[in-house]
Amino acid sequence: MHIIKLNATDSTNSYLRALSTRNTLADYTIVTAKHQTNGRGQRGTNWESESDKNLMFSIFKNVSFLDFQDNFFISMVTSLALIKTLQQFLIPKLSIKWPNDILSENKKVCGILIENTVKQNAFGGTIIGIGLNVNQTQFNGLPNASSLQLITGTHLNTDELLLNIVSNLRFYFKLLKTNQKTLLKETYEGYLFRKNKPSTFKSLDGNLFTGYIQGVTNSGNIQILLEDEIIAEFELKEITLLY
Repeated sequence: MHIIKLNATDSTNSYLRALSTRNTLADYTIVTAKHQTNGRGQRGTNWESESDKNLMFSIFKNVSFLDFQDNFFISMVTSLALIKTLQQFLIPKLSIKWPNDILSENKKVCGILIENTVKQNAFGGTIIGIGLNVNQTQFNGLPNASSLQLITGTHLNTDELLLNIVSNLRFYFKLLKTNQKTLLKETYEGYLFRKNKPSTFKSLDGNLFTGYIQGVTNSGNIQILLEDEIIAEFELKEITLLY
């Protein structure tokens, strides 16, 4: 495991991606930063974080063993590694808001951004960006955000958290490499936020509808039971799960 520690960068994902174009990266090469000037989240959003209070890092993983159509297992593995880490630090009431936001007590504490390298419909590597709210205590304009310190009342060591996350990533990627896909998928689905509860979704055209989350497909589509007893599948960009 090789760790590159930066005081500041625009985005750890961007830094690691640029590094990968110039060098052959070892598995679990990590870039961390105390401050990101242009952190990125899902759906093109920005990731806001106070300097030197949170854990922001990106990690390179060789996933050439994985079939392209099973790409969402990278997200499952990462989500489960984070859940297991936070359980080890006694963070309560953890869940995964599809596709991979990590919640505690229905508040977002962690976001994940995964960027894959694909050549001729085959995987090379993946860059997993993780932003974990650790010791930040104010989130202006973000009513659904929280941090580990707000939840526990304790100041936590980000280096210790990082080492635990990487250890758990190794554990779950080993399960994936040994084809334990059914176990991973069932475990992931067991943590899904609002699974089997009436939930409100917003479509691309702004329409709201109600349904019950049933699970996900191997490719990451969410499966929702609608009012007419039909289970429909939706891609990430097609709908938004509202709180």
